[in-house]
Amino acid sequence: MATLVQPVGPFALGTFSAPDGEPFPGLLAKGRVLDLGRALDSAPAELRAVLERWEDTLPVLRALADDDAGEWQPLEGLRVHAPVEPRQIFQSGANYRQHVIDLEVAHRSPDDPRTVEEARAEIAAVMDRRAAEDLPYVFIGLPSTVAGPYDDVVLPAWAEQPDWELELAAVIAKPAYRVSVEEALDHVAGYTIANDLTDRATVFRRDMKAIGTDWLRCKNAPGFTPLGPWLVPAESVADPGELRVTLKLNGDTMQDESTKDMLFGVARLVSYISQTARLLPGDLVLTGSPAGNGLHWGRLLRDGDVMEGAITGLGVQRTRCVGEAAS
Repeated sequence: MATLVQPVGPFALGTFSAPDGEPFPGLLAKGRVLDLGRALDSAPAELRAVLERWEDTLPVLRALADDDAGEWQPLEGLRVHAPVEPRQIFQSGANYRQHVIDLEVAHRSPDDPRTVEEARAEIAAVMDRRAAEDLPYVFIGLPSTVAGPYDDVVLPAWAEQPDWELELAAVIAKPAYRVSVEEALDHVAGYTIANDLTDRATVFRRDMKAIGTDWLRCKNAPGFTPLGPWLVPAESVADPGELRVTLKLNGDTMQDESTKDMLFGVARLVSYISQTARLLPGDLVLTGSPAGNGLHWGRLLRDGDVMEGAITGLGVQRTRCVGEAAS
């Protein structure tokens, strides 16, 4: 397992298991873990149950983090799972200005008469218009894609261009439906790291171009969303719009950008989603990926690759790619 990086703040939450044991929701503080299934009167079996009573439980969690008399166990030796099992995953696309410009240039047709500079200028104007008109782009992912932050990622044999997309993920606590931008962050429990893997070759339907994107095929293979390691409470994250998102591939930095390059911040995304859907405790809002994906570098994922993803204060996830043998 990778060296576990402590998160910012006095405590964080996660899902853990002892060797051969069942997963349990845990409180991480000072390099040790407290089983919340035993420590809380509500005896939650999973972290989502903690989130469902977030406002009442948060003060208790603060007190437990300072209580040295609890039944703490060392983090070392525990397996770290994805921190939460969401019922819904909402994914923001085209939300980082530079990333969208890079993708537009990479996907240019050979017959495109525009120069690279002209293409970049035109898509930049589109980004400015989207931001001004307050129109985020959000689609839906499957919870079955979620994997642990140190699990291997199986690259399906059919995936011709598997790519990385490291993202800041907001985790919902209080249900949100038709909330304003000003109210939105009151519904966020905290933040974690997500790597929203994508097969670039199947993003667009070649047989039905009028239909457009095929998010099921390109993003929803099992394990395509490594999540975690920690859920860091929102109160410990000073500004989700000022975090560094970094992904290394085999030790080489590929993504390194601030969340301030997002067109739509967490509050705007949560509010926008809630105008249509009802956000539930434990749900994930993925905020989009910054520039520096494999398509930009001309280097896609392959068997044996190791990805290390970090976001300021949220820890580090480390996943190894395993190629699936063709049947």
